[in-house]
Amino acid sequence: LHFFFLRRSSDLSSGINAEYGGDMHMPYRKAALPQKFKKLLVPGKIQHILCTGNLCLRETHDYLKNIASDVHIVRGDFDTNTSYPEQKVVTVGQFKIGLIHGHQVVPWGDHDAIATIRRQLDVDVMISGHTHKLEAYEKDGKFYINPGSVTGAYSALERDPVPAFILMDIQSNTLVTYVYSLANDEMEVKKIEFKKALPEREE
Repeated sequence: LHFFFLRRSSDLSSGINAEYGGDMHMPYRKAALPQKFKKLLVPGKIQHILCTGNLCLRETHDYLKNIASDVHIVRGDFDTNTSYPEQKVVTVGQFKIGLIHGHQVVPWGDHDAIATIRRQLDVDVMISGHTHKLEAYEKDGKFYINPGSVTGAYSALERDPVPAFILMDIQSNTLVTYVYSLANDEMEVKKIEFKKALPEREE
């Protein structure tokens, strides 16, 4: 399961606090979320969830709905629910965010192929998964995120990924991502900042 959490801005006076996680694959590849991550995902803290698919079970969908009432889902290659769209665009503040699962990308995880989809969707931020490889990078003035695997579930490309998720703050045209990873049960955090170019004013 890939999911994007948009949290209430309780500790930010003028911003939006968001979380990304992905590829849970519960219970088939991992039994549960890491406890240190689970403590962050509680009802009342999150406004919206943007999910890039592979819920696999109805119970996982219900779990997300318990965290937040507003849930957006795109279809993954393990999803049997055909009502989920293949892709979706959601606007958060000044940012247009594109969501796909990622199995549509050929070769899987290819940056140029993902950039092509981003241009088709005409978004500022492109979120994709499927590879279970955590990535967050800027390219040609746009921002790309692969949230990796929040449970550390394996994939065809990543046999033993480190559990990870991304916390994001949006304030005006600035997006700050905090990449959380859990190696040997020790939390590590890295910070990446992306600024959206503002439109030029006419003279």
